[in-house]
Amino acid sequence: MTEKKSTKKKTKAKRTTKKTAKAATSATKAAKTTKAVRAAKSTKVAKATATKATVARTAQVSQTTRLRVTQVKSGIGHAFSMKRTLVALGLKHHQDEVVLPDNPAVRGMIRRVHHLVSVRSVEE
Repeated sequence: MTEKKSTKKKTKAKRTTKKTAKAATSATKAAKTTKAVRAAKSTKVAKATATKATVARTAQVSQTTRLRVTQVKSGIGHAFSMKRTLVALGLKHHQDEVVLPDNPAVRGMIRRVHHLVSVRSVEE
């Protein structure tokens, strides 16, 4: 009987040390996440101001220029994502032509399928 009691006490002691260790690590994690959140907020503010300036610059450019995009190659045999990009640009078939606003979203889509399309700028 005495052996069982002593093993029970030992396992209880192990459990309590594990609990205190978990509490200490959770407190450390909370402190780290608080610091990370503060750092992220400061970088978000910096990014937001930079983004506003970029949007202002692109807004001035996009008011006057537009892009004439012509599909010169078929999407057959290319990745499905490229086919979806052609559809998103409004190109339905070979030699189809669309006029799109000159903005970063359209430029990014054109960059993805640059080998399938030709692009000319159109002044309005």
